[in-house]
Amino acid sequence: MLELWIPISEIHAEGEGLTFADQVLWHEAWKEFSLPVEPARDLEAVVTIMPQGGDGALIRGTLRGSVKLVCDRCTELFEFNIDVNFDIFEKIPDEEIGEEPRVRELNGELQLDIGAILWEEFLLALPVKPLCSEGCKGVCPGCGKDLNSQKCECDKEIGDERLAVFRNLKIK
Repeated sequence: MLELWIPISEIHAEGEGLTFADQVLWHEAWKEFSLPVEPARDLEAVVTIMPQGGDGALIRGTLRGSVKLVCDRCTELFEFNIDVNFDIFEKIPDEEIGEEPRVRELNGELQLDIGAILWEEFLLALPVKPLCSEGCKGVCPGCGKDLNSQKCECDKEIGDERLAVFRNLKIK
């Protein structure tokens, strides 16, 4: 993951607005984590960083753009729009708990890793089960045809012959 450390100590108390539109940030992370994502519309993050005392910062922003994902049912690529707003407070960790800190003090200067925050917001925006549409029919388990665009020619299994007498049973 590409780290982007920003010195918080140099930002005025009113905050500072920044825009991150460099696509290298996303492409490098996709490769590093082997994420099955392809670029579509450029991702752009607009953030405002406001220092909070001497140990942290409030980060408010938006992340917009789109990516191409593979549908879990039909395995076709589709475009997924990302449009999220976020408010995060980050501070220097009190004690090391195994996580890499997003705020650190280096040579008396407070710094924020905005790259880690943007990456987390991107991951949270992705669907758990990517679907090209809610009504996606998927693929036939027998012949592998995309049921959204083709009709399956497979023989339908009729079930256990011993229960055939119950197939036409009507309950009144």
